[in-house]
Amino acid sequence: TLRKPISQSSMADWASKNLNMHTQGIFRRRISVSNMLSWNGGSIKKPMLITSNRTIKKEACEMFKLVQSYMGDRQTRMDRNHVALVTVTKCWSMQGLRDELYIQLIRQTTDNTCYRSLAWGWELIAISLAFFSPSPKFQSYLEGYIYRHLDSDENIAQRIKELVDLKNKKNSKSRKKRKQNTEDEGLPISTYAKYCYRKLQKVAVTGGKKGLRKPTVEEITHARNAIVTPSLFGSSLEEIMLRQQDMYPGNKLPWVQTQLSQQVLALGGEQTEGIFRIPGDIDEVNALKLQVDQWRIPSSLSDPNIPASLLKLWYRELEEPVIPQQFYAECISNYENPDAAVAVVQLLPELNRLVLCYLIHFLQIFAQPSNVGRTKMDVNNLAMVMAPNCLRCQSDDPRIIFENTRKEMSFLRMLIVHLDTSFIKGLV
Repeated sequence: TLRKPISQSSMADWASKNLNMHTQGIFRRRISVSNMLSWNGGSIKKPMLITSNRTIKKEACEMFKLVQSYMGDRQTRMDRNHVALVTVTKCWSMQGLRDELYIQLIRQTTDNTCYRSLAWGWELIAISLAFFSPSPKFQSYLEGYIYRHLDSDENIAQRIKELVDLKNKKNSKSRKKRKQNTEDEGLPISTYAKYCYRKLQKVAVTGGKKGLRKPTVEEITHARNAIVTPSLFGSSLEEIMLRQQDMYPGNKLPWVQTQLSQQVLALGGEQTEGIFRIPGDIDEVNALKLQVDQWRIPSSLSDPNIPASLLKLWYRELEEPVIPQQFYAECISNYENPDAAVAVVQLLPELNRLVLCYLIHFLQIFAQPSNVGRTKMDVNNLAMVMAPNCLRCQSDDPRIIFENTRKEMSFLRMLIVHLDTSFIKGLV
């Protein structure tokens, strides 16, 4: 369900307060806000947003050229993957450039008369959201902009036609200056907007790419492909099962869930101290995530904490938690009642029930006394680290969150101790 974003007037008010108003001509007349936020074929001599940081001031102007290069509006010798990599790396490394990039992309995708350029601008927004979020101050503005394009394909086509007709009236030679393309070249803009809207909600919470390793070309390609091909991470269980239908048609469980779980055990995870509590190296986890999203498990893995961390991430990033939201209250109410807790599991949709039972069966292996002696992760510790990945409290009240955290842990503990998961053995 999409939240209603800030109003058009609030967006205009934000722009008037935060835009670094540009000037033009020998009398240095100030450009209007609407012109500041409309496609520009030339270069810019100062940032779009107000800043006192000298490095940002310089980098912003260079970045605008990169944006134009990616969108095909400026000639460059670099291929588009490399242009995206340079752009994303600048912003990933320098937090102050992130909002500047997003406002530049908003500008270049507004009143743009070339459909291909427009689509590539939206594509770069989508790629960027895979690596970093806008600042909290700018998020609502970007959200409002994306929201207004969720069902805008007819309006965009009409707007391009109006702008082209207007230019042709003013200058009959204008068609030679820039290729006017109103034909669809690729995806509808609404497809990009819907993807970006969902991606923005997630990245605002997760914070984007973590670790010390800079973005790679492989990650750029993966981020672009995710627009059309849903990732195995951050999607719904139904989407994941649909995506694996061609490769593993007989599987009852998500391939990513079973493979990562088996990897943890194959690498001796049930004998590893602090398993699920001690995080794996974040850069190695990111690298494994990239491989898994291409249906590959590398044979070079040696640390069980790497697949264990990625498995937790997979559960945590599911679009809807393993235990859907409508069952949350019932779980919290029955956190001390074994029979009632087990009964909740039987009420879940079939796919969710199987995925949850597989997880509980997996955790029951670690809860065996012979393994607890090595891992130092008893049933309470297992419930503590895994409960937040299965249940999500929707309240904003810190007191309720704190109180419910204890109940979530207790509920999961009940399942690990009392749920019969023997039927899961051998199921894939």
